[in-house]
Amino acid sequence: MQHKPIPRRVFLRLVACGAGSLVVACSNNRAGQNDTTTNTAQDTPAAQTTTENASISSTYQEAPMLTERVNAGQLPPVDERLPQEPVQIDVVDEIGQYGGEWRTAFLGMSDDIWINRTINYDGLVRWDTTFTKIIPNVAKQWEVNTDGSQYTFLLREDLKWSDGKPFTSADIIFWNEDVLNNAELSPDGPPNWLQVDGVPVEITAPDEYTVIFNFAGPNGLFLQRLAGSDGLEVVSIQAEYAKQWHNKYNPEVEQLTEEQGEASWTELFTSNVSSGQGSVRAHMQNPALPTLAGWTFVNSINDESPLIAERNPYYWKVDSENNQLPYLDRVIFEVVEDRDVIVLMALNGEIDMQHRGIGDPFNKPLFVENQTDGDYQLFEVIDANMNDVCIGFNLTHKDPMKRDIFNNKLFRQAMSVAIDRQAIIDTTEQGQGEPWQAAPRRESDFFDEEMAKQFTTYDLNQANTWLDEAGYRQGSDGIRSGPDDQPIRIQLATSSHNKGRLDIATLLLDYWRAVGIDITLLAEERDIFQDDRRNQNDFDVAIWSGDGGLTPLIDPRWYLPSSIESLFGVGWYIWSVDPQSDLAVEPPDEVKQQITLYREIEATADVDVQTAKMTEILQIAKTGFYAIGVSLPAMSFGVVKNNFYNVPMTMYNSSSFLNPGPTNPPQYFKKTET
Repeated sequence: MQHKPIPRRVFLRLVACGAGSLVVACSNNRAGQNDTTTNTAQDTPAAQTTTENASISSTYQEAPMLTERVNAGQLPPVDERLPQEPVQIDVVDEIGQYGGEWRTAFLGMSDDIWINRTINYDGLVRWDTTFTKIIPNVAKQWEVNTDGSQYTFLLREDLKWSDGKPFTSADIIFWNEDVLNNAELSPDGPPNWLQVDGVPVEITAPDEYTVIFNFAGPNGLFLQRLAGSDGLEVVSIQAEYAKQWHNKYNPEVEQLTEEQGEASWTELFTSNVSSGQGSVRAHMQNPALPTLAGWTFVNSINDESPLIAERNPYYWKVDSENNQLPYLDRVIFEVVEDRDVIVLMALNGEIDMQHRGIGDPFNKPLFVENQTDGDYQLFEVIDANMNDVCIGFNLTHKDPMKRDIFNNKLFRQAMSVAIDRQAIIDTTEQGQGEPWQAAPRRESDFFDEEMAKQFTTYDLNQANTWLDEAGYRQGSDGIRSGPDDQPIRIQLATSSHNKGRLDIATLLLDYWRAVGIDITLLAEERDIFQDDRRNQNDFDVAIWSGDGGLTPLIDPRWYLPSSIESLFGVGWYIWSVDPQSDLAVEPPDEVKQQITLYREIEATADVDVQTAKMTEILQIAKTGFYAIGVSLPAMSFGVVKNNFYNVPMTMYNSSSFLNPGPTNPPQYFKKTET
C-alpha cells in the first residue's frame, strides 16, 4: 500500500454551511504497517463470523461476543437489532476484524469532552470527515423552510437505544419539554442556540419518526450547532428510562432521592440522566443510562479506574459488507492525574490512538525518536484554532479601577508588544508557529493580515512608552501605579491541566514584569477555574486556547462576547443573555453593535449576508483589540499503534469539530494475523 501525500493547505468555501474551512484528503493507507500484535483478545475477521447456530439466515454479520448472547437467548438476532436503514460507513483502510480494545486516557470528569469526541459523537446530524459538510446521522434526512425558521427531521425507523428500546420522536419531546424547559432542572431555560429573539424553540412530533423545530424567526446557524457538542444533547435521553428519576412521572422520587443520598430530586436526575445541557457526565457515572453511541459504559467513573465502555449490541451502523459496527469490543479510558502521564503512556505504547493531551509540538521530537520502541506511527492533526494561547484581560472586572486599566487600549497594546512571541515559539513549540493575534487563520474566508499581525512585534521601548502615555508611572521599585496611585497588581488565571499553556503563562509573567506590572500566576484545576473564576467573572486576566480560526461564524468567542468563554468580556456576555443578572455588565455601543450583528447572522440563512456581517464584527474586534493572541498553532500530531487500523493519517481538531469523532471511530480495529 502507498501512503498518499496530503496537501497542508487546501481552501474551500463551506457551501452548505456558510463558513470557511479546510479540506482534508485522508490517506486510505497505512505506511509501514506492522501486522503483528500483542493483543490477547480473540479477534475475528468481520466478514467471516461463524457460530455453531449459524443456520439462521441473516442480512448482517455481528461480533462473536454478540452471537454468543444471541445463541444464549440474551439478545435478538442482529437483523432485528438494526434499523430499517442502517448508516453505512466507508472504512479508511480495509474491512475490519472483530475484537480487541482501544486503550486511551483522559483526566476524568474535568476532561469529559474526550468521551464525546471518541465514543459519543452521534447526534441528529454530524460533520463529514473533511469539516466541510453536514451529513445525516440519527436523522436520515431533513428539510429547511425558505427563511431558515423551521427544520424538519426524519428519524431512522426502528433505531434502538443500547437497552433495545425504540428511539422515537417522543424521546426528543421529553428532553425539550420535561428537561430543557423544566424550571427546576434548567433554571436558565434553553440555551441561546435554541432561541431566536429570546423565544425558545417549539418542538413538535407529528409521528414517531418526524421531529419539527419551529423557531420564532430564522436560525441560520442551527445545523452547524446541531453538528457540534451542543447537538448531542438532543438525542441523549431515553424518556422511558428518565421518567423514573423525574418528579412529574414518579411520585416516589423524593424517597429515591433520599435513598441515593442526593440533596434534591433535580440533583438525582442530573446525576443519573442529564441536566438537559450536559448528559455526558451522567453516562460516566451511571452505566445503566441508555445511549445511542457505539459503546456503552459497563462501570462508573466513581469506581476504581479505568472507565470501560463495551460495544452497544444495538448500534445502528454497518460497513460496506454489512458487518455491524463497532469492530472493537471495548474502549478502555484510563483516568490519570495530568497530561504528563498520558504522554508517558503513549511513549510506552500503552495507548492505541490519541491526540488529546499528546499533540503539543514540544513533545514531537521525543515521539518521533521513540516510534520503533513504542510500536506506533504519528498522524497529522490540522488545528482549526487560530492561537495556542489567547489572553483576555477582564474588561468587565468587578473592581472599577482594574476595569478602567484593562479597558485602556494603550494598556493592552503595551501588554501585547511586551511579549517576545518568537522566543515563546522557540522555547515552547520547537520553533513551530508564527506570531499571531486573536484573528482568523490564512485559510479562512475571513483572514485579515493586519488584524493578525497588529501589535505583534516585540518592542519593550514601545510598551513602556504606551504605558507612560496611559499615565501608569513607575515607582522606585519599578512597579507601575494605576489612576488611584496604587501599584498595578494582577493575577493571571488559567487551569493547571495543560502544561504547554502553563509554560507560556510563566513566560508572560516575565515579559509583563519587565515593563512594571506586578503579576502572579493562579493555576487551578479545570473545574475550579471554569466554575469559580470564569463563570463568576472573578479574575483579572485569563488565558485559554484560541478557537475560531477557520470558522468564526460558528465559534466567535474571541471576537465578540458570544460565550461564557469570551474571557475578555464575560460580564458583557452575561448582559447579552440576562441584563438583570448581578454579573451583567452593560457593554459599550460598539460591542452592542457586534452582539446585534451576530444575532442578525443567526437570523438569516443567506450565506452572503452572514459573511458580510461577520466581516463587520471582525472589523470592530480588530479596532477594539479586545483580546491578545500569541502564536498561530503549528501542525499537531497524534499517535496510532501499528496494529490499529482505519485511522486517517490526517484529521482536524477544533472545539466545533469533535476530533476524532467525525472520522467514525466505530470503524477503527486492531489487526491480527489470521
